[in-house]
Amino acid sequence: MPLTLDEASLSSAYKPRRMALLVGISSFDDPRWRGLRYTGKDARDLGAALSDPARGHFDHVRVLTRREETTRTAILAALRQLKQEANRPDDVVVVYFSAHGTLARDAKGELRRYLVTRDASYRNIPQTALGMDALKAEFDGLASRRRMLVLATCHSGSGKSLLPRELKAELEGIKSGFYARPLEESSRASMVFAACDWGETAREDESLRNDIYTHFLIDGLSGAADRNGDGAVTATEAHDHARRRTFAFTEGRQRPSAEILEVGADPVVLSGSITRSGRPELFSYNPRLDGFTLKVDGEARTELPGGAAVPPGRRTVELTKGDAVLMRRDVEVGQGDRLPLERLLAQAFPRRSLSLLGGMFSFADARSRAELLPVSPEVALSLRLEDKPLEDFGLLFDVAFSTGQRHLRLTPGSEVPFRYTTFAAGAALPYLWRWERLTVFAGPRVAGLYLRRSFDVEAAATGQRFFTVSPGVVGGIVWRVGERLELMSQAQLMLTYVVVDGQGQAVGFTGGWAGAGYRF
Repeated sequence: MPLTLDEASLSSAYKPRRMALLVGISSFDDPRWRGLRYTGKDARDLGAALSDPARGHFDHVRVLTRREETTRTAILAALRQLKQEANRPDDVVVVYFSAHGTLARDAKGELRRYLVTRDASYRNIPQTALGMDALKAEFDGLASRRRMLVLATCHSGSGKSLLPRELKAELEGIKSGFYARPLEESSRASMVFAACDWGETAREDESLRNDIYTHFLIDGLSGAADRNGDGAVTATEAHDHARRRTFAFTEGRQRPSAEILEVGADPVVLSGSITRSGRPELFSYNPRLDGFTLKVDGEARTELPGGAAVPPGRRTVELTKGDAVLMRRDVEVGQGDRLPLERLLAQAFPRRSLSLLGGMFSFADARSRAELLPVSPEVALSLRLEDKPLEDFGLLFDVAFSTGQRHLRLTPGSEVPFRYTTFAAGAALPYLWRWERLTVFAGPRVAGLYLRRSFDVEAAATGQRFFTVSPGVVGGIVWRVGERLELMSQAQLMLTYVVVDGQGQAVGFTGGWAGAGYRF
């Protein structure tokens, strides 16, 4: 008898599932960890919002708050079970922790973040607490491409955190810049939301009876966070809603943060459902744009990271910091559009540059400078293509020319004059590090070098020619001084092989240039 399945059964079998694992740790075996009042309630309240058919309508929500459920071993087991259950790329997965966070040095002496589990020892954190590296490894192992990790913890020594006294004293002497970015490798293809920025304190509040960030995250799931009006609250909308309200409630002392490595046109919907095209959205969660203000038609809409919904039509979009304007562009946005600000930046700033440079050419060793060519001035032309062939990489092409007259000192008091001409052409694939107007680049380079020398000895003209192709490295700095003008310096070190007077020798040659460039 043939097996038949109706269409409804097939649709149900392949329907993406919505799953959540929520952990609240309030009590600890080691009495030196202070108990927390609302962490269990945080997990239960969020679980109720996610499982509510009128809000999150999640299919399965697991809440861990009991003592036997909040040990390091139990939490790792729950994460691995979630990995087995959420095994489809289109499953929506939320993992949430409300607990103490702390810092400790691992076996290599490197400072790491840790989640304080119920059985964590205050004096042996690396071996007993749940390291953020281990947590993120489990999270990254999920098959889902729609996954969200929320950390309602902190690690600065107060609030929902405690530090060993000696480590707290050590960190008090470190400038705040130390905490600029997390110490661990970022998760890929995922969203990681934190209740406070790196080095800040996550707070519980008696009047809210919750972790502050968690309270406003849940508040956003009721529909208050639906900024574009499409009927659904996405993960980024919920986070931005909680971030703004947490910042205001704490009077700027707590700034929730986000690490978002991949946000496409298929957002993580936490509450409601998309029933209509929403208003256009402009957004960025790129660390390079942290602290910039997004203005639309002259009106400040939000401070980055974050996003804002705008009316459809032609809009003037600006990114500013204080009086400085990073970008100003007119764009046409339509209903339902989601436009990353990085795309506007890439279009606003030319990614090609042609620079005229001047500098010096030199062989690296004294023997080659004495027998082949002393240090000589040269001019160069450099073409740089940014984000080619991959983002944050570049293609660099340069040509350099030098000519003049020099002397070879064969014996003390004996010099032979000669004329020389050098021509070099190189290609490189450097990596680009960019901070606002500054770009630093470095990478491998291949170059061809042509050297010609002509001697006039006793009225007899003789000449020598050398040509070689050489591997090496290149590095440089670019400072953008205007929308089109930049200052650039570049240096390279190459290794080559030449034959002089019938003898082959390996030599290195280098060049250092500086000049101005035009972006186009």
